[in-house]
Amino acid sequence: MNRLHEYKATITWKGNRGKGTVDYKEYDRYHEISIHGKPIISASSDSAFRGDASKYTPEDLLVSSLSGCHMLWYLHLCAVNGIVVAGYVDHAVGWMQESKDGSGQFTEVILNPEVIVTKKTMIEKAKGLHAEANKMCFIARSVNFPVHHNPKVNDNEQT
Repeated sequence: MNRLHEYKATITWKGNRGKGTVDYKEYDRYHEISIHGKPIISASSDSAFRGDASKYTPEDLLVSSLSGCHMLWYLHLCAVNGIVVAGYVDHAVGWMQESKDGSGQFTEVILNPEVIVTKKTMIEKAKGLHAEANKMCFIARSVNFPVHHNPKVNDNEQT
């Protein structure tokens, strides 16, 4: 039996300067993302679209979601396959192509995880588990653009 999981978020626009959306240049793109029991995320549109560069954008959060989902599946797969991960960092990059009409879409995301395992003998298996994590990630399976990964795996074994 397949289980259905529900996720709820409340997005509240906070950018009304007193005139609402009377003109494209007259309102802020600031909004808050709230999820019950969790800290509020201050967000905006990308600065290229009149947003606040100091706040998270939906595009930032999409790339972060892909990276986080991959990492969590990867760590799970390592644990069940006897690979001991001592460190993990990902410098994920996504590209969005804007159309002439102002719409757009992501064309690709590349995850660049740097993994530290505890033994040199684990490196090859650890590299291979990235492909499996990509297949398992809920978010990567839900998008209509490729999610690639360019992993680096090293060990912290004292020689």
